[in-house]
Amino acid sequence: MPEKIKKLVKPYDFVIVISLVLLSFLPFFLLSEDKGENIDSDLYAVISIDGEEVDRILLTGNEKNELLVFYPGPDQYNIVEIDGERIRNKEDNSPQQIAVKRDWIQEAGETSINLPHRFLIEIVSEEAIDSEIDILPQ
Repeated sequence: MPEKIKKLVKPYDFVIVISLVLLSFLPFFLLSEDKGENIDSDLYAVISIDGEEVDRILLTGNEKNELLVFYPGPDQYNIVEIDGERIRNKEDNSPQQIAVKRDWIQEAGETSINLPHRFLIEIVSEEAIDSEIDILPQ
């Protein structure tokens, strides 16, 4: 058996295979975000209903624990819990409870979405507040 394998494998096959394996990780290193960039920037929880921002909460340095109730529509409610520097959709009356199962979010870019209520909690950094949102006309 080893003789058959030796006949099939060429001298530089191992070099090529190892090079391809190493190159396969290249997109990960090039496209991964450096989470250390936003260490000094403040994080905000932006709460939107139907695409409209209804509340913005500073999370960086927050030590309060509180519950907020939002009513996105008739017979719809979302109870949002803030625990220091993290936030979650604690309770709602949507059928599948997907936003409730999402649990705590606390890092920039994380979201909690309740589609039936069109309710969104998004963590944004201070730089994202000043940037404009590009919307393509329909």
